[in-house]
Amino acid sequence: MKTIKTGSLILKSEEDTASLGLMLAEAAEPGDIIALIGDLGTGKTALTKYIAKGLGITEEISSPTFTIVKEYKSGRLPLYHFDVYRLGCGDELMDIGAEDMLDGDGLCVIEWADIVSDVLPADALVVRLEYGSNENERIAEIL
Repeated sequence: MKTIKTGSLILKSEEDTASLGLMLAEAAEPGDIIALIGDLGTGKTALTKYIAKGLGITEEISSPTFTIVKEYKSGRLPLYHFDVYRLGCGDELMDIGAEDMLDGDGLCVIEWADIVSDVLPADALVVRLEYGSNENERIAEIL
């Protein structure tokens, strides 16, 4: 991934989330992994939608909760969107054949990545999303 500044951002609006997603998409290179961590409703799927938009993905983005992964190939890079909420550990992710995608030519965005952190490479970009002090506010910590 091209250089991304680490630290905390306060996302006060949908526009702020969009800006972060577009910035991440612009920096994305083949083989990159973005690991999203956060409670239910903190904006992991919303951020993924903006990353997809920044990649030029034209398909509708939805959470792959029941299928674990969805592939989108209409952008400048293939996007592999994982939702690993239903998995118990990284070995289960590897059992579904994710290794080819994690080592592939696209961008992997993994929601609930803390569940599978044991199999993610050290250079994965971690984005931790938390609730902010106001109702629609989120804190994005980029590690």
